[in-house]
Amino acid sequence: MSQDSGNDGRAVIGLHGWFGSAAAWQPLAAHLENSQFGYHFMDFRGYGSRAGASGRFTIAEAAADVLEFADELGLERFCLLGHSMGGSVMQRVYADAPERVRAMFGISPVPASGIPFDDATWELFRSAADSADVRRQIIDFTTGGRLEPRQLDAMVEHSVRNSEVPAVAAYLEAWASTDFHAEINGSRVPVKVLIGRNDPAVHAELIRSTFGQWYPHFDLIEFADAGHYAAEEVPERTAEVIEEFLRDAAG
Repeated sequence: MSQDSGNDGRAVIGLHGWFGSAAAWQPLAAHLENSQFGYHFMDFRGYGSRAGASGRFTIAEAAADVLEFADELGLERFCLLGHSMGGSVMQRVYADAPERVRAMFGISPVPASGIPFDDATWELFRSAADSADVRRQIIDFTTGGRLEPRQLDAMVEHSVRNSEVPAVAAYLEAWASTDFHAEINGSRVPVKVLIGRNDPAVHAELIRSTFGQWYPHFDLIEFADAGHYAAEEVPERTAEVIEEFLRDAAG
């Protein structure tokens, strides 16, 4: 899924989350149609258009795929937009090719140090690969129990339809446990993070203690009426914040 390519350096590559896909960005993309930036949304291996793609399903592998995707599009420089797991991949891309990344925008992004779980939470998340009911429980929890049942059901259905069980299982270990923050600590790339106040998993304290410590040019914004999925919960305002940041950071 992509929009007009934009000029070199004014392109944006969007990286989806654990329960997402390239198509999950559609609510946001609808509000970016008149952008001066060109948006390109790619699938990770095992998701959406890349169902059946074999691999190790690691953060490093996904980052290498992003750079290959950029090469295929003819993009020497670009900005990155990463949601949740995609936020970890976004930072790995920067660590591997800092000269190519103009700016990064994270939506409830996983830090480059991963996210630790207690045993009970780990078992719950691990069971999500095989269970639509558990995926529903996790999405409901990370949006503060505020979604209408119809929207919640649609998000779960999208996740199940657009992901393969082995990929979902492997990527959990990847985004939760991969730690490469020493490689990006002190990086001067412009970074902005959007979180939802109703997300108990990726919250302000976590972001300030990670992104806020690692990136000197960092800014945080919190939406009071969103949870972990701001691009789907409040897509119009999310698009406005992304565009404003990109105009300032990479315009």
